[in-house]
Amino acid sequence: MWRALANPNRFMRVSGLILPWAFLLATALFAVGLYWALWVAPPDFKQGDGARIIFIHVPAAALSIGVYAVMVVASVTALIWRHPVSDLTAKSCAPVGAAFTLIALITGSIWGKPMWGAWWVWDARLTAELILLFFYLGYMALWNAIDDQTTAARAAAILCCVGSVSALLSKYSVNFWNTLHQPASLSVDKAEHVHNAFYLPLLVMMGAFYAYFMAFLLLGVRKEIRARRIRNLRGALAREAGA
Repeated sequence: MWRALANPNRFMRVSGLILPWAFLLATALFAVGLYWALWVAPPDFKQGDGARIIFIHVPAAALSIGVYAVMVVASVTALIWRHPVSDLTAKSCAPVGAAFTLIALITGSIWGKPMWGAWWVWDARLTAELILLFFYLGYMALWNAIDDQTTAARAAAILCCVGSVSALLSKYSVNFWNTLHQPASLSVDKAEHVHNAFYLPLLVMMGAFYAYFMAFLLLGVRKEIRARRIRNLRGALAREAGA
C-alpha cells in the first residue's frame, strides 16, 4: 500500500477519497468527546473541574511525540528508498506536530500552576517536550532556508532523525528520572491508567486528535504535491523561454 502511494497521482486520488471522511470523523469525535469530558465526566476528587484539562493536554502531548515518530519513519523512507511522497509527508507533519507540542506545553503550564505552584519548572518531561518543539521549529526553518528542494529534504530528514532522541526522552523521561510529572494517563494496564470516568472520554478525545492529524496531514501533502507541480511547470516554461 505504501509503495502504491509513492505515485503522486495515485496518492491524490486515494487521499481525496479519505480526506472528507477524516474531517467528518474528527468533528464527530470532538463533539462527543468534549460533551463527555465537560458535562458527563465528574470533577476530580482532588483537583475538581481543573482536571478536565487532561482531555486536551494528554492527547496533545501524545500526538506531539506520535507525529514526530511519523516524521522519522517518513524521513528514513525518503533517505533510503527515495519515496517521492515521503519527504512531503514529513514536511506536512511538522506544522501539525509543532502545534500539538505547543498546546501540550501551554495546557501543561496552566495545569501545573495550581498543582506545583509555578507556571514552569525545569522538569525532565517538560524540558524534553520544549526541546522537541525546538526540533519541530528547526526542521521547518531548515526546509525554508534551502532553495533546492532535494537538498532541503535531505538535510531536514537528517535533522529529523537526530531529533528522534528528544522524542524518546519526552516519551520515557518519567521512567528514566524521578520527575514531578505524573506517569502516563493512558495504559493497557488498568492499574496504571486513570479512572474509567476519565479514561473512556480521554480515549474518544485521543481518537479525535488522531483523526484531526490524519485530515490535516493529507491536506498538507496534497498542497505540497500541487506546489511541486507548479514549480516544475514554471521551471519547464522558463527553460522553454530561454531555449
